[in-house]
Amino acid sequence: MTTTKTFTMIKPDAVTAGNSGAIIKIIEAHGFVVIAMKLTQLTAAQAGQFYGIHKERPFYNDLVDYMSGGPIIPMILEKENAVEDFRALIGATNPVEAAEGTIRKLFATSISANAIHGSDSHKNALIEGDFFFSNLEKMK
Repeated sequence: MTTTKTFTMIKPDAVTAGNSGAIIKIIEAHGFVVIAMKLTQLTAAQAGQFYGIHKERPFYNDLVDYMSGGPIIPMILEKENAVEDFRALIGATNPVEAAEGTIRKLFATSISANAIHGSDSHKNALIEGDFFFSNLEKMK
């Protein structure tokens, strides 16, 4: 079995609401192995850098404020077909549209407070993971 890695981040709304443990339990129950994890809080500058791809979008400043407004839990996960399987597990960005049983259906309160981030490609998983974990290159 060939495993791949992906990046996820439990967002401030879910951490503050006390949902981190339940979310991690779901992730592990679906066969993902947590190979790196930490509790941290982004500064506004760090959040701006991480979400720089959205800098020209009208929601950028709100996103930076939200993501620097409380603790987060970034993680590197490993599993066969990790990126695609994890995207399915977290569900649609809008929790109203998310499938039953997905993390966002269970824990998100809105499109913007959607509980969790998941990388959308292997390339972005490496970039996003490296933002938080300097030893990601060694884990390839």
